[in-house]
Amino acid sequence: MAEFTLPKNSKIGKGRHFPAPAGAKQVRTFKVYRWNPDDGKNPSVDTYDVDLATCGPMVLDALIKIKNEIDPTLTFRRSCREGICGSCAMNIDGTNTLACTRAISDCTKAEVPIYPLPHMAVVKDLVPDMTHFYAQYASIKPWIRTQTPAPDRERLQSKEDRALLDGLYECILCACCSTSCPSYWWNGDRYLGPAILLQAYRWIVDSRDEDTGARLDDLEDPFKLYRCHTIMNCARTCPKGLNPAKAIGEIKKLMLARRG
Repeated sequence: MAEFTLPKNSKIGKGRHFPAPAGAKQVRTFKVYRWNPDDGKNPSVDTYDVDLATCGPMVLDALIKIKNEIDPTLTFRRSCREGICGSCAMNIDGTNTLACTRAISDCTKAEVPIYPLPHMAVVKDLVPDMTHFYAQYASIKPWIRTQTPAPDRERLQSKEDRALLDGLYECILCACCSTSCPSYWWNGDRYLGPAILLQAYRWIVDSRDEDTGARLDDLEDPFKLYRCHTIMNCARTCPKGLNPAKAIGEIKKLMLARRG
């Protein structure tokens, strides 16, 4: 997988400028990070003037318009357009978020900067390499693990036990929270990060799961769990309004209870 490293003392270059069409009156400027692993050039920032009179209200609408009508070489991920798949996660206007749910009108800068998620290898333009992130997700074995025989129909759960999953199951693994966390930036090779730890707690607290002890054993590590310093960037940036820091705190409390 391609990954760029800027040469020493180099900077992101000034890219191309695509002006709005003649007669456009409702113009908004987007400054978009560009990097192509195949052309041998340093990253740059291209400037696109978009006529919002012929564009949808979300940042993703602007990106799609740019790709369809202005510059077909622009590369980004997107799918559901409903804040469900997490594909279009990127850094917009200085915040990690989803392009499909971020309204252009909510962007505070006159020239809206759009970059890939920070501190991740870049595949091309706005596309981050999620390989390591998904490998960390797989490492927590995100499925119900049981020892008892399977029931004839399903494993039942009370309404109270089901309510414990609220604020956890909604995570869409967009990686906005993990890539906003300084602890993950510097220790991402070993620290699981807020997204994966929230997912880990989702299975730990699930009343149908019968492998809680092993799950906690797997997290009992100086780096996997304890690099979290409750900076709270994760909760601030989550586009689904979740609180990974709280889930991490709950795991730590369970660890303490085991020792006591």
